[in-house]
Amino acid sequence: FITMDPGYLPENRERLEFNCEKLGIPVKIHNSDVFSVAEKMSDGGSPCYMCARMRRGNLYNRAQELGCNKLALGHHFDDVIETVMLNIIYAGDFKTMMPKLKSKNFEGLELIRPMYLVREEAIIRFMKSTGLSALDCACTVTKKKSGNKRFFIKDLIEELKKENKNVDINILRATENVNMEQILGYKEKGERHDFLEFY
Repeated sequence: FITMDPGYLPENRERLEFNCEKLGIPVKIHNSDVFSVAEKMSDGGSPCYMCARMRRGNLYNRAQELGCNKLALGHHFDDVIETVMLNIIYAGDFKTMMPKLKSKNFEGLELIRPMYLVREEAIIRFMKSTGLSALDCACTVTKKKSGNKRFFIKDLIEELKKENKNVDINILRATENVNMEQILGYKEKGERHDFLEFY
């Protein structure tokens, strides 16, 4: 088991070690300066996207060095649907996190998300029942909840669920029910296609 310390505050590093010890996970922790580098590269904006990419790249590198063929990430159901909404609203594209995919940059490595369909609330209940405590990512932007669009999307989904309790599952279903005859365009293997090609 490996994980990275991307520049945690000391109390978060201690929490990580406590959680792993309590669960009996013999984890190897390696240090990185991802937080500080991502913050510098974000040029005053939110470093979240850059930080996530750098953390994943760092883990891919370490997994490849160790001869691993799989890298498991802890994204859960709520992460998945929030990502769909983030992409639609802020990036203007329709895509989601995949539960499993082969790395394009690290040969022989496959990324898996074993908690893909596990609800965040179930994870929180499990944590409370075991005495574990959540690990804050230690980023000052995330900590303040300002500038982080994921918090906004999370609140938006909760608000929409007041009117339709199935909003969350419907967001995921939308990624499984794309009608290719009724979209304006799509990308396949890096190539863009337009609906006019079919007329």
